[in-house]
Amino acid sequence: MSLKDASEALTAPGSKFEMETVTIRGVPTRVWKNAPHDLGQLFDLSRTHGDRTFTMLDDERVTFEQNYRGAATLARALQDMGVGKGDRVAFAMRNLPEWPVVFFAITTIGAIAVPLNAWWTGAELEYGIRDSGAKVLIVDAERYARIADHLLALTGVEQLIVARSPAPIAGTQALEDIIGTPAIWGTLPDTDRPRVEIDSDDDATIFYTSGTTGNPKGALGTHRNLMTNIMSAGFAAARSFLRRGEAIPDPTPRTTLTVIPMFHVTACSAGLMGTMAGGSTMIFMRKWEPVQAMEIIQREKVHFTGGVPTIAWQLLEHPDRANYDLSSIEAIGYGGAPSAPELVKKIFEEFGALPSNGWGMTETMATVTSHSSEDYLNRPTSAGPPVAVADLEIRADDGVTVLPIGEVGELWARGPMIVKEYWNKPEASAETFVDGWVRTGDLARLDEEGFVYIVDRAKDMVIRGGENIYSSEVENALYEHPAVTDCAIIGIPHRTLGEEPAAVVHLAPGMTASEGELQAWVRERLAAFKAPVAVRFVHETLPRNANGKILKKDLKSLFADRGEQAA
Repeated sequence: MSLKDASEALTAPGSKFEMETVTIRGVPTRVWKNAPHDLGQLFDLSRTHGDRTFTMLDDERVTFEQNYRGAATLARALQDMGVGKGDRVAFAMRNLPEWPVVFFAITTIGAIAVPLNAWWTGAELEYGIRDSGAKVLIVDAERYARIADHLLALTGVEQLIVARSPAPIAGTQALEDIIGTPAIWGTLPDTDRPRVEIDSDDDATIFYTSGTTGNPKGALGTHRNLMTNIMSAGFAAARSFLRRGEAIPDPTPRTTLTVIPMFHVTACSAGLMGTMAGGSTMIFMRKWEPVQAMEIIQREKVHFTGGVPTIAWQLLEHPDRANYDLSSIEAIGYGGAPSAPELVKKIFEEFGALPSNGWGMTETMATVTSHSSEDYLNRPTSAGPPVAVADLEIRADDGVTVLPIGEVGELWARGPMIVKEYWNKPEASAETFVDGWVRTGDLARLDEEGFVYIVDRAKDMVIRGGENIYSSEVENALYEHPAVTDCAIIGIPHRTLGEEPAAVVHLAPGMTASEGELQAWVRERLAAFKAPVAVRFVHETLPRNANGKILKKDLKSLFADRGEQAA
């Protein structure tokens, strides 16, 4: 079935995925008619899953009812602390059962949740807390240790709550003194959550971007942004079934091994929201480790996992993989970084699982496009077509001219998932959010059916003597080499050409390849000027930020010798 026919069938009047047009900040916008109204309504829905396991970490298991009681109790406590509608509550912790409790306690009383990057240093955490104007701060013991030396500067924080501290900390309140440990949440009072009037387009979250230059910007998201993702995920799955000519099955709970940090919109918006709605289970890991992951997949019959492509590669290539029963895996998804076409095929051939990816960003509260199953196998370099409530355009440098099908330009996106603005940054907001559209900074093209192909970040494109070199194109060529499992193309300075492409490569265990071999490999597949002028090999997979993006600026030092020669 064509994309157009599948979308029309799924969004017909009276259907689950019916759409309607509402005005959001003055812009008429298609929305999912049957999406939950707000996070409070979703929270109430989650309670109907009762004793089903909601979150797991090691030996800790928390049911939906336990989660509800913990979050409702904390919500009342926050109100008692003076937290009201529009107030910001910042929190920073690793993936713990407390994370969703804190998130829903904040958002269901109309306050704004500020999930801070748990990988940040003390100075970076201080920046996020000060920038958001948080009234209350909730951290785990590890994050407290980082922020302790910065507390005097945080004059706006009225309450500091610490979770999982081995000993009392002066000047703070233990989260356990408010709601207890996860094991006893089920014994908390069986009372309703606080009721606050919330509009779908009220502010709900501030997620900080993973910008690699300057200070991160806080993307101000709404309840509608988050609720949109629930329906978008369901729509994309249903579209896949129709495309292959199969009946759409009834939704059934699934078990997911969640290795993406929850402070990332992919894990929170695209993951947690659907889990709450569908009664599925999220398993957390303290740290990604392939053998432990395989043990969990086998023991808990995990249906879905993923994160960044590196995780999929490590599962595929681990020498102990044959010792574990991983047959429960139905799909492996990833985002945050381009993936090799070879990986798409291997997931299907080796696991019998369907690969999936999609495109989104912090400014879109995750999902705008979704790509899975046969469509992904047939178009392994695409990020998929947009969901029905989203529109995509490829525009020229002027930000106005819409380019024809197949031409590369900047990707613009529109829909009810686009966040409101950047927190307290009017100039950056005006540049990025225009009449309901977000200008993404991604260079992309669309094909005749609407599938999008991300070719590069505009700032990562290498311009060699006036010729554009899209890093993803060269990276995909390198990924086709059987020895390459992780790679990145960066630009290094050249006195006359401006810059040239260079490659950083991580090889598969037990495999070898030389610089000359890889350069020749690329030249056989692409124009000669796109071949890397230098290749550096690294023993570990490439450095990434918490959102899975390769930290290309950290790789430039590997070519310091060439930079000096070129200059």
